[in-house]
Amino acid sequence: MNEHYLPICTCCYAVRVEPHRARAMRPTCMECGEMLARKVQHTIAPLNKSNYMLISNKDELKQLNPKRTI
Repeated sequence: MNEHYLPICTCCYAVRVEPHRARAMRPTCMECGEMLARKVQHTIAPLNKSNYMLISNKDELKQLNPKRTI
């Protein structure tokens, strides 16, 4: 990528993206990147006698509890 070329944010189309953020797959400005990151919520839960699992759905997390009540 040319050092003098800075792409425009793919979200707001108003701001030039910094060089270190321009190498990302979807270059966004800092404000839009923060907004997109806040939309995704996830947690990591340990499974019983197993490995860790990335959970992004709250209902899946409720199903993992073996002592839950209906």
